[in-house]
Amino acid sequence: MAEKTLISWIGETDLRAAISDVPSDAPISSTLANFTFDRVILLCSYPETRSAPYIEWLMRQTSHTIECYQETLVTPVDYESIFQAADKHLSSLKRSNVDICILLSPGTPAMQSIWILLGKAKYSASFYRSSKEQGAEEVNIPFEISAEYTPPAIKLNSKQLTQLSNDGVISSAAFENIITQNPIIQRLKQQAEILAKREVPILIQGETGTGKELFARAIHNASSRVDKPFIAVNCGAFPSELVDSILFGHKKGAFTGASADRQGYFQQANGGTLFLDEFGELEPNVQVRLLRVLQESVITPVGATKEESVDVRIITATHRNLMQAIHDGFFREDLFYRVAVGVLLLPPLREREGDITLLAEALLMDMSKEDAALVGKEISAKAKNIILSQQWPGNIRELRSTLLRASLWSNEDAISANDIKQALFDRPHNNTSLLNRDISQGIDIQNIISDLVRHYIPKALAHSNGNKSKAADLLGLKNYQTLTNWIDKYDVK
Repeated sequence: MAEKTLISWIGETDLRAAISDVPSDAPISSTLANFTFDRVILLCSYPETRSAPYIEWLMRQTSHTIECYQETLVTPVDYESIFQAADKHLSSLKRSNVDICILLSPGTPAMQSIWILLGKAKYSASFYRSSKEQGAEEVNIPFEISAEYTPPAIKLNSKQLTQLSNDGVISSAAFENIITQNPIIQRLKQQAEILAKREVPILIQGETGTGKELFARAIHNASSRVDKPFIAVNCGAFPSELVDSILFGHKKGAFTGASADRQGYFQQANGGTLFLDEFGELEPNVQVRLLRVLQESVITPVGATKEESVDVRIITATHRNLMQAIHDGFFREDLFYRVAVGVLLLPPLREREGDITLLAEALLMDMSKEDAALVGKEISAKAKNIILSQQWPGNIRELRSTLLRASLWSNEDAISANDIKQALFDRPHNNTSLLNRDISQGIDIQNIISDLVRHYIPKALAHSNGNKSKAADLLGLKNYQTLTNWIDKYDVK
């Protein structure tokens, strides 16, 4: 059975109870007298000179384990600072896999509304309240809500439609088509707009389905080459024996079956942009030939005797870690540095806080343009909460596919939680690399720990925009100094 943890703000009535010694008037002491919890976490925005005596008094009144945390708020009614404090502690509790119980009564109405928002939409908490008239009781909040937090400084993009997860990106894609209210994506859009004006090669990295081609097309459409061709090529589909012909073209009679001259992708993109998707899949012999073209801007079609000059801007994209591929000897370092001048790293959907439900709604609206049966269709609050709980390894493409499947058998005005559940695929959990290794052959547990640390610390730092305190909290570490010690110990880059 999971541990029950009560969390609450300390209110003025609670503080007065320690002075007047009338605990029946105080929500916290009254609740602890009527219910049993394994752990009690109290948040206090009052000065420690007031909270410390109260905690000492409360510990004399109860046998519960009490933890108190001082939280600095802009004001007791500032929603953003209240949210940040509450979300930080609830997130830590969620990682500990406990039953979260929230006491609503103490604090300001703003604090209570944030508790309800988080407890209903993000953390599946149970709620308690206590008053002089009703005493302490568990309460049912009789409605469902779904919401993602968005910092108030980030403005919602005015356009509601997107082709972000379509298999084919619209040719007119622009930065306005990249729907987001996430500060990381907003910054990437700004960087991409700057790169669009520069004639430099660009490398876009990110997991499959994160919108790499959408960014590439937006860059092309915002550049001086907008009136020239944009040619998208999947490098993973190149047959090795035909790669020269595919990329550089061929002359009639150059080989069996070459019945006419054919332009290669470089010639087709001349003056414009060549987007090489799945760039990390190029075979080594192709990498060599491509490097020469990028260095000298000339090609030689198969069967030709003269070189041809080409003016092509290269945008590459890959889901692979090319630095690791270089280290492993699978990718040429000189080619990497030739294409990785402007670099954009697209985060996976699960790390785009504030964007998941926004994109789900936009994608559903976009699909309604293709299918009249979907016009007016919405996503229920419970369905949104299920969507928010998923990791989405296939990212935006997987989200769109799931919504499409859910909509096929949705008979109501809104897609329900059951519709989403039926549309999701059960993914096998593969823990072989960590938990199922053959101990009889011996293992290096320090290397396993090192791999985990080097994997998750950079992710936590990226998610917290380099704030070590926030990153430490995301990783369940005591403080930023502990994080720094781990970075030094495991040589985290």
